[in-house]
Amino acid sequence: MTIGQVALVEDDADLRHATAQTLELAGYEVLTYGRASEALASLAADFPGILVSDIRMPGMDGLTLFSEIRKRDADLPVILITGHGDIAMAVQAIHDGVYDFIAKPFATDRLLQSIGRAMEKRRLVLENRNLRQQVERAADDLPLIGQTLAMERLRHTLRQIADTDVDVLVRGETGSGKEVVAGLLHRLGHRSKGNFVAINCGALPESVIESELFGHETGAFTGAQKKRIGRIEHSSGGTLFLDEIESMPPATQVKFLRILEMREVSPLGTNEVRPVDLRVVAAAKVDLGNPTERGDFREDLYYRLNVVTLTIPPLRDRRDDIPLLFAYFAEKAARRFNRDLPRMERGFLDGLMRRDWPGNVRELGHVAERFVLGLETFEPEGEKQQTVTTDQPTLSDRIEAFEADQIRKALQETGGDVQATINALGIARKTFYDKLQRHGINRADYAK
Repeated sequence: MTIGQVALVEDDADLRHATAQTLELAGYEVLTYGRASEALASLAADFPGILVSDIRMPGMDGLTLFSEIRKRDADLPVILITGHGDIAMAVQAIHDGVYDFIAKPFATDRLLQSIGRAMEKRRLVLENRNLRQQVERAADDLPLIGQTLAMERLRHTLRQIADTDVDVLVRGETGSGKEVVAGLLHRLGHRSKGNFVAINCGALPESVIESELFGHETGAFTGAQKKRIGRIEHSSGGTLFLDEIESMPPATQVKFLRILEMREVSPLGTNEVRPVDLRVVAAAKVDLGNPTERGDFREDLYYRLNVVTLTIPPLRDRRDDIPLLFAYFAEKAARRFNRDLPRMERGFLDGLMRRDWPGNVRELGHVAERFVLGLETFEPEGEKQQTVTTDQPTLSDRIEAFEADQIRKALQETGGDVQATINALGIARKTFYDKLQRHGINRADYAK
């Protein structure tokens, strides 16, 4: 299994072969080209690897190749190599967006390190692109983002029941997206032409909740100076969403149970009964089916609401959805704040994946906003990256040592004769001198 693809463009056949062999030994899949025009014709915009190219070549040179590749994919890392120490060219190339500029002769480790960093950058770019595409597809389908099995089942159930008038009980922790589910049930069905009315039962004092729900007539109580249509009546023909229904006062529960059974409402201060075309979506943070968690919530009201129950899993139980959700919220925040979307490094993503997210999706959305604003730079929780040191030479070190040893042996056998040494090693003259400089070998030391 390779660790990435490298497109190598070099007109010197011997150097091209030697460099490709070095990269293959390091674990890369190498695509070799003798001319820049061949590489340009072969590399697609979604090429998963990076490009390493010589500059001085017949026909199209490396700088022109970089310019053409950039038009096709501005995020494709390009490493340029030249045997001419042109500082001005290097500065301009980096300014124009070249990932790295390496002068010949170069140490193998120098090239491998640059390729490794460029490959990591390319991987992150492609991951972000893929996340954006998934976000766009998910948003086009349903704004209930997630690829885990639990979320797929939830979206399937939503489609099945959205166009029915069945009452629904939604279970989920704080910030898990209960109102999003209720909104989808409304928009996907025939009730989308009516009103979507949301009320948080836990946010209203007991003294006003009945007036909010049922409405009142003028003079129904002190301060009731004009008639008010209640939320229930206002939602007739549409959807009534009751969040934190476990917080509804017991006296209100009795009246609301009758409304569910009779589908009619009687505002405060009147004996008039008004029919309502009602669909109720209720949400609870606790398991109302569990007597211990239910507390003083009426059991008969629970069973009346519990025609269909939808459960939204907490974010910690669907961690594979975190990258997709974060990408969605970050894109949204970048548009809202008119900011460029920062690049997300691997360590940051690892930190996101390790959090417990007690605030669930809502908390993740806030983190994404701080990330876009440059305020969220936490390190991965629990453990930090540790550098593992070893006295054992790396594979590239061994390859370099072997190559230097073979050159010294050939020089010794030929008495330092350049042509004889080149013939013995089977390399080009230019490559031979490059390797002498890279390995610090003085040919004169072997001359007879």
